[in-house]
Amino acid sequence: MIPLELREGVIALAHDAAAAILGIYDSDFAVQHKDDDSPLTAADLAAHRCIVDGLARLTPDIPVLSEESAHEVSSAQRRQWQRSWMVDPLDGTREFVKRNGEFTVNIALIEDGVAVFGVVQAPVTGVLWHGGATLGAFRREGSHEQAVRTRAPATSPLRVAASRSHRDTRTEAFIARMGPVEPLGLGSSLKFCSLADGRLDVYPRFGPTSEWDTAAGQCVLEGAGGVVLDPQGRPFRYNQREAILNGDFIALGDPALPWRQWLGE
Repeated sequence: MIPLELREGVIALAHDAAAAILGIYDSDFAVQHKDDDSPLTAADLAAHRCIVDGLARLTPDIPVLSEESAHEVSSAQRRQWQRSWMVDPLDGTREFVKRNGEFTVNIALIEDGVAVFGVVQAPVTGVLWHGGATLGAFRREGSHEQAVRTRAPATSPLRVAASRSHRDTRTEAFIARMGPVEPLGLGSSLKFCSLADGRLDVYPRFGPTSEWDTAAGQCVLEGAGGVVLDPQGRPFRYNQREAILNGDFIALGDPALPWRQWLGE
């Protein structure tokens, strides 16, 4: 079990990072681009410093892999870690730049490749989700917190996440095989949280994401009764490969849904 004191400490860090992000969100910020052409703003870096420094105080013995410092850590080094933090200081920078509010702070604890505890904070709304497969899943808004569960059994029409920034022909074909659906466009790891809340049923993703994009959301979704699977039906694992990129995945609120049929198998 992850001690309550540690969980609350990480939740407080996510709040602090959100405050740092909002301070820049309301300003005339500049946008740079990384080598992979993804956007980078002062908000990404401010949230990164807030979280990394905070985790160093909370758990000095647990290393941190953050999107904004991952280039400083070799794959050989990080694969020796039994426990580590996986951090996306600002998930959905494209949504941040568009100023549509659909971006998050993601922090997850990884143990032997398994994401065991995650926090997802939405800075604009102030809503925060946290949990893990053995912990349950919770939605916190101000001083109010409630446990959340996925919609199971999920009934037609299924509500399917369709990313605002990433859509391709494989995704379209997958959705077409699902029958009647209600598509919902949503950015960042908010899709995992909406699955956990029972507001979505399916989130297919074909194409690259990074491990820090999915780890915290997977924790919340699994705590609420859902799953994140690769195309072979295996639960997603972390820090096990040379690259930090994920493969394709299907996230389900109701694990009994016939996702293999939708893959065309």
